[in-house]
Amino acid sequence: MTPAPHPAATGHLPFFITAPGATDILMIVAAVTLIVSVLFAGVLFLHLHSLPERMAHRGQKLQFEIVAVLCLLALFTHTHIFWVAALLLAFVDLPDFGTPLNRIARAAEAVAGLPPPPPKPEDAAPPADAHGPHATQGHETEGRQHA
Repeated sequence: MTPAPHPAATGHLPFFITAPGATDILMIVAAVTLIVSVLFAGVLFLHLHSLPERMAHRGQKLQFEIVAVLCLLALFTHTHIFWVAALLLAFVDLPDFGTPLNRIARAAEAVAGLPPPPPKPEDAAPPADAHGPHATQGHETEGRQHA
């Protein structure tokens, strides 16, 4: 049995008016739309916020770390100047001051007669394999000998 509408109600009710006890489809659609839009806006915000870090990733390690710290400061303090500074720093290629200064220091140590420092593990040359530069020279000389 369907309850009779109120006498003051019109004969035709809009689609979003639900009967008592029925599921409100419009409210469910609105809730899902709200959740999806908030998640999409959050992902878009964080993607845009990490732009300087992704740009500085191709540069030097020190530059990347400074940009990452500036982005975190901007995220947690809501001070946009940190994000702008990180973006500008990510665009600029910093010159390499370390290599010339290390060469100067090694040359000064050599002039002073000090022993050279031991090589770092990351500075050590990788072992030569069959496809290395010495292997190709050996194959070229062998080819010339056979010809």
